[in-house]
Amino acid sequence: MLEDMTTDTPARLLQLLSLLQTPREWPGGELAERLGVSRRTVRRDIDRLRELGYPVQAARGADGGYRLVAGKALPPLVLDDEEAVAIAVGLRAGAGHAVAGVDEASVRALAKLEQVLPARLRHRVSTLQAATTPLTSGDGPTIAPETLTVMASTVAGHERLRFAYRDKDGSESRRLTEPHRLVSTGRRWYLVAYDLDRADWRTFRVDRVSSPFATGVRFAPRELPTGSAAEYLRRSIHRRQETYEFAVRFAAPAEQVSTRLSAWLGVPEDDGEGGCVLRGTVGDPPEWLAVRLAMAGYEFTVWSPDELVASVRELGGRLSRAGADTPGRDAHGDGLAQS
Repeated sequence: MLEDMTTDTPARLLQLLSLLQTPREWPGGELAERLGVSRRTVRRDIDRLRELGYPVQAARGADGGYRLVAGKALPPLVLDDEEAVAIAVGLRAGAGHAVAGVDEASVRALAKLEQVLPARLRHRVSTLQAATTPLTSGDGPTIAPETLTVMASTVAGHERLRFAYRDKDGSESRRLTEPHRLVSTGRRWYLVAYDLDRADWRTFRVDRVSSPFATGVRFAPRELPTGSAAEYLRRSIHRRQETYEFAVRFAAPAEQVSTRLSAWLGVPEDDGEGGCVLRGTVGDPPEWLAVRLAMAGYEFTVWSPDELVASVRELGGRLSRAGADTPGRDAHGDGLAQS
């Protein structure tokens, strides 16, 4: 076919590989439509990937398709063993402790990487993870990385997800959902999903989820009541807890500040004087918000509320005292008296 002859084969192979790395099974017809080629060309490209060492598995039958599976070795020209282990450990540590700044893209990357890791590397990753203890500044709950990767896989593959859930009051229930998106607030992870038993949209705290199970049943994505999963979560949380509005001015352009703050806090706007103003609504304690604002790394002034002003002043005083000269600090600054 003419379109197959004119398509850039190397670029098409990379696009095909990118699709296959999404943890789901791809029917040949859907791949052909995505790539703009015939099914025959898709089969030929799959054979090329196999020749290069990529373990592409084909399932027979009307509902069959292609998927990338774990092989005896990492696919060539991607990552060597050491790089793969280093990336997996870093992603699992960040995802498992909900570190601010680790967003859904990191979880998707972890899901893709762990899908194709050989067994020997999975063991190394687990061993390193178990032997290390990260130093975190947040007080958010910890989450098993496997829980996030299962959820990320079902979100990407539009696959129904079943799990056990513990409500705020401690009551247990089983949920069957159509997962839409994972959202990180910096301290916690949430799943925005359509609850099939309740026939309505719900948000679930991931640290309260246990035994997540991908059912293998696919679904057609529904449209959220709001255009954004983050906005839906924001409204959902605000309906359930007491919140407050805040206003802060940063002495830096909005373009720079926005890269250092979670989108959960809001979108800063330039004030025409070289700075920007951030306004938002949160339900977290003022002490937590004060730390998040300080971590942006820019000079800022809190306009409101008074509780946040007090928290910033207290934090500033504490940090100043921590760095002040004291009789017990030695010349090396480690705070330990030498005997």
